[in-house]
Parts: sequence; C-alpha cells; structure tokens
Amino acid sequence: MHEPPSSAPDTAFRFLPALHPPDEAPRAALWFPFRGDRLLVRVASERATLLDYAELVALGTDFEWAHYLGRLDDLDCYTVELDPIVEPPAETVLEGLRALYGRLADEHYSIAGRAVQILLWDQTHRFCGRCGQPTANAPAERAKLCPSCGLLSFPRLSPAVIMLVQRGDEFLLARNRAFAEGFYSVLAGFVEPGESLEEAVAREVREEVDLELKDVRYFGSQPWPFPHSLMIGFTAHYASGQIRPQTEEIAEAAWFNRHGELPRLPGKLSIARRLIDWFLTESPSRES
Repeated sequence: MHEPPSSAPDTAFRFLPALHPPDEAPRAALWFPFRGDRLLVRVASERATLLDYAELVALGTDFEWAHYLGRLDDLDCYTVELDPIVEPPAETVLEGLRALYGRLADEHYSIAGRAVQILLWDQTHRFCGRCGQPTANAPAERAKLCPSCGLLSFPRLSPAVIMLVQRGDEFLLARNRAFAEGFYSVLAGFVEPGESLEEAVAREVREEVDLELKDVRYFGSQPWPFPHSLMIGFTAHYASGQIRPQTEEIAEAAWFNRHGELPRLPGKLSIARRLIDWFLTESPSRES
C-alpha cells in the first residue's frame, strides 16, 4: 500500500487570509488590480510586478469596492476592480493569470488567484438570487447578505477531482477533444451533488474510459481560479476493464510506461503535472 505525499508546494512566504485588516499598521500594502480576469502588472523582460497604490490613484481607481485579502508577512493585500475604460499606462499590461505563471512572484501569483475569484463573486452577487434585492457584505464572514430575505451567498467554488490511475509501471493518460493534437493529461471531472470525492473519482474514470479502480488515495489539492475550481488530486490502481473512451469527450486514452516515451504533458502550473511527476519519480512500482 502506498502513501502519496502531499502535492502542496513548499512556500517560504507566510500569507494569512482575513476579512478585515488587523489593528496594527502594516509596513505597506500590495494591490491586485483586475479588469475582468486580467491583472494589471508592470512588465520588464520576462518578469511582471505589481503596481503601487500611487499608480492606481493616478489611474482614477475607485477604491470603494476594494476587498481586503489578508496579510503577506507584514504587507496588507487588497484587490480592486478597474474601470473598463482605463487604459494601461506605458510599460504595463493587462494579463490573464495563465500567462503570468512563472513571471509574477510565486507568492503574488497565489494571492492573485484568490483575488480574481473574490472579485468575480462580488460582481455576480450584488443582488439576491432569491428575491432580487441588493445585497450587502456580511460583517463577520466573506459572504453577501440579503437584508430583505436573509439569504447568505458565499464565494463560489466548484470542486473537481483529478486522478492518476496506475497499473504496475504504466499510468493512464487521455486526450480530451478540446486538447491540442499530441497533448495528454490525467483524467478529471467535477464532483456531482450527493457523492463523495472517492465516488466521483470512480465515476469519472468509469464514464470516461470504462475502467474500474481500487486503492483510491488522496494526493493533494490546488486552487484553480479558471474561473473558480478547486482541484482535488487522487491516485488509484487499475482493478479491471478495457479502455473504451467516451467518444463525446475523450479522443484517445492509453497506458504509458514510466520508462518509455511520453506525449506532451501539462505544464508545471497544474496539479495534473505534479501527479505525473510523482508517479515518474517517486511512486513505488506495484503489479496489479
């Protein structure tokens, strides 16, 4: 029986999420200004950095709708939505988070993923989904409160399972019909109401490739702000069945040997790649 290690990357920074700023004054603040799902950053060569408060003031930023995110070491962190008519100043650009991976500092990238989800939730929950009345920020938790009917609406999260299935020295990869030619990944899918995470893993694999599993084990998780998923990783061993791809969604699926040639794989950003790298370098071989 194997025990997959946590997939959470080591971090040298300390971020404490919070709803309100602490009483003691920060050394300074970090701002995460978005327009839609794109972050305004300063670019130099292949690096991207955040703008400071004075630069956002100069852009006419409306801070009324700013959200406090928490404290990174001794820096308070905020996010704010930019006016749609704002033009990026010279040497700045609006970039999506996928394009900023590896260019923005890791600690800033992680907080930016939190920020864009909170802004999206704020923009889409300003009116009650039950009675249509304007909502207000709840005083003690990150939620929208309807003063009329009392409905609480929390930031949306869509849990999805992602799993590496192994058979001895082989592991399962598939090419979704939405993927580019030659690009493969592990299987994944959203959790349905009323099922456990382990049940979701078994159902997704059964639906997509018609295989049965055993030894389903938790691996780790990753926030995935595209737009508001939480990826929950698992490993599992093949139990029975022949690969029969669900043709509406899966173009190809096959077993690949850890010692053989591999197709094009997901980038380092994703937990999919961390699952694959774990199997290739750390997973003990075991015959099914």
